[in-house]
This record gives sequence, structure tokens and C-alpha cells, in this order.
Amino acid sequence: MTRLPLHDANHIVKVGMADWKIAVAPDLIRTSGLGSCVGVVLYDSMKKIAALAHIMLPDSSLARNKAMNRAKFADTALEDVIVALQKKGSDKRRLQAKMAGGAQMFSFSSGNDLMRIGPRNREAIVKILSSYHIPILAEDTGGNKGRTITFHTETGELHIRTIHEGETII
Repeated sequence: MTRLPLHDANHIVKVGMADWKIAVAPDLIRTSGLGSCVGVVLYDSMKKIAALAHIMLPDSSLARNKAMNRAKFADTALEDVIVALQKKGSDKRRLQAKMAGGAQMFSFSSGNDLMRIGPRNREAIVKILSSYHIPILAEDTGGNKGRTITFHTETGELHIRTIHEGETII
């Protein structure tokens, strides 16, 4: 008898860079290529619904173009994700977060704060989630490694795959 995998490729919602999407159990939701970018999952465990945002920059005020991609920035992406989850029946008071990424992929001797994109992304997300009273249950951020993350809507586990380091679950 052939055993089918628990989740096949049809049940993985893929999120690109500067993008966000929603997944409902039993689907998984995944993003890859997290270097200085941060993958943030907002999750309602009662509804078993999650949104994953692949955030590139901390603040939309940095945008030159006002017709910008709102998913690119921490402030606008998280605002949109929260609204979308509420439209799907989530209660903001039940939302919890997990995140990974925010690496410092290159070393700079100048100490220029603008080049600290990964740490600044993480700091912005922490501040924004705090303002919404959304707790961060776990995170794997910083360092100088790229990551791929997959969130399991059924269990609330965030699987983090890192080249040469394998997989961890938070």
C-alpha cells in the first residue's frame, strides 16, 4: 500500500518576497529567501487561520513612490494582514505571532545604521506588534544566515530550514 504524504504540494500556500497571504488548516504556508527580510506569521489558534508576511523594509516612509507595494514594509503589511484576518473571522485579541529572518547578511565597518536592514526590520515588527497587543510567542532572528520557513496551521508550529544547519521548530 502506498502512503500519501500528510501534505502534498497542492496544500502549501507560497508567499513571495514583499508579499503576504492567508492559509487555513490543514494547509501550510511557506516563504523562502529570508535574509535581512523577516517572515512574520500572525495566527489565530481557535480558527486555525494564519497569515504570513515576507517583509523587506521596516517603514513605508522610506518609499519614494506613493503607489508602493504595501506588503514590502512592516508597518503597512502588518496593518493589512490584521484587517484581512479580521475579515476572515479572526479576533485581534486571539492573534499571536512567530517570526524568523532579520539576518545581517553582510558586515559593514562604517557602522551605518541604514545598512542594518535585518535588525531594523525585526525592531520595527516588534514595536508594531506590541502596539496591537499581539504577543510574539517565538522567533529565530538575527545572525547571518538565510532561512526558509513553513507554518503548519493545524499545529501552530513554525519550521525553519537553514542551509548547513538543518531544521528547527518553534
